This record gives sequence, C-alpha cells and structure tokens, in this order.
Amino acid sequence: MGAAAYVALGSNLGDRDAHLAFAIQSLDGVRGVELLECSSVYETTAVGPGEQGAYLNAVVCLETTLEPKALLDEMLAIEEKSGRLRGQDERRWLPRTLDLDLLFFGDRRIDEPGLTVPHPRLAERSFVLVPLSELAPELVHPGLSESVASLLAKLPGSPSAGSLPAGIRSWERCLRIGR
Repeated sequence: MGAAAYVALGSNLGDRDAHLAFAIQSLDGVRGVELLECSSVYETTAVGPGEQGAYLNAVVCLETTLEPKALLDEMLAIEEKSGRLRGQDERRWLPRTLDLDLLFFGDRRIDEPGLTVPHPRLAERSFVLVPLSELAPELVHPGLSESVASLLAKLPGSPSAGSLPAGIRSWERCLRIGR
C-alpha cells in the first residue's frame, strides 16, 4: 500500500479545461500512481503581480508507491508536456498552461532543494484550501497541527464550515478516466 498524496492543479492559459483533464489523465497513467478522488473545479482570480486571466483550480487525491521526489518529477514532466515552461523567479507569476503543486505526501514533512512538503504557501491560499476541503477537511497539516478546514476558516473572507462555494463544475469520478 502506498502513501496518500494531494496535488493542486491550476491553469489560466489556453483551453484551461483541457489542460486540467490532461493533467488528471497523465497523473492517472503514471506507474505507481492511482487516482482516488477529484475535487470540483473552481474559477479563481489570479494571485500575484500583473494582469492575467482567471484560473481554473482543482485538487486530486492519489495513492502512490513512488517516493515524493519521483512523484514531483512526474508532475514536472506533465507540466512540460502541457507547454509549461518553468523558469527563474522572474517567471514565477506569469500565466501558465498548467501548474501542479504537491500539497501533502502522507504525513511527511520534506524540506530539500526543489521540494518542500507540505506546500509552503498552502495555508495562505483559498484557491487550494477550498477544493482540498472538499476532499479532506479533517486532514491535518503536519507542520501546523491544524486541519484543512481550520486553515480555511482562518483566511479572510473564507466560507464558514460546511458551506464551501459551489465549484463551476464537478468531475464525476475524475472524468471516469481509465475506469
């Protein structure tokens, strides 16, 4: 049996739906990864400097026998196949076809070059916490010792417990990919 991992998906360039579907299909096709659950899709305003289009965001839950770095490498390869070009810090806030972030990997805390888990800005981002709360509201952040629902409730303007905003669409059983 593998570890549970949660991955955030985002896209604000091109056919955003197609980019998210590509990410889900690709993750489900990785050897040693089983896609367990997908959140609804949420449309959110871009965070950061500069004008850019709205994002589509979702979170998936995976079970994997891969090590965290190997899973991250697979995620980066999927981003690249979607046309994402990762660059230096000055490119950090640019629009992107696909953004995949490893949020949690079991209850592990990892801090190594190129990989920090839990994701270091997870607790500040409603566009991650809302879909994550849909899947795992009681999941405890191993560094902060607080549940996802509790972290979401602390954000300014966050929805009250049990009243998450409606996603713009639901992916029935993760688009029934490969099922």
